[in-house]
Amino acid sequence: MTQRPADYAFIAATVLLSVYGQLALKWRMDQVGPLPAGFGPALRVLLRLLLDPVVLSSFIAAFLASLAWMAAMTRFELSYAYPFTSLGFVLVLVLSVGLFGESFSMHKVVGVALIVFGTWVASGRGAG
Repeated sequence: MTQRPADYAFIAATVLLSVYGQLALKWRMDQVGPLPAGFGPALRVLLRLLLDPVVLSSFIAAFLASLAWMAAMTRFELSYAYPFTSLGFVLVLVLSVGLFGESFSMHKVVGVALIVFGTWVASGRGAG
């Protein structure tokens, strides 16, 4: 398959919309707090959250990410494009530390570095 630079926008949109959805859900759930004990009360809270604008926006982002991914699949081989989705791990790690004050450890840095390296190798950029 022949790609143009603009075709990578589909992959970028997939990753960025997915990251947005994760961050938006985390932010909203932090505001809600722990779910109540018991299946029934917890389910009621979760169902009520389906109408929350932030939660809805995260679902819309997931849907749009799926559309972007469908478009990407018309431009790239799956085995080439899919490793790029792992860059979402990098963005979520960095943004969750900055936005939510989550922990940042050497283990996480090494793990993310391995993800980036693996993406680079899998994309064919690491081939000699």
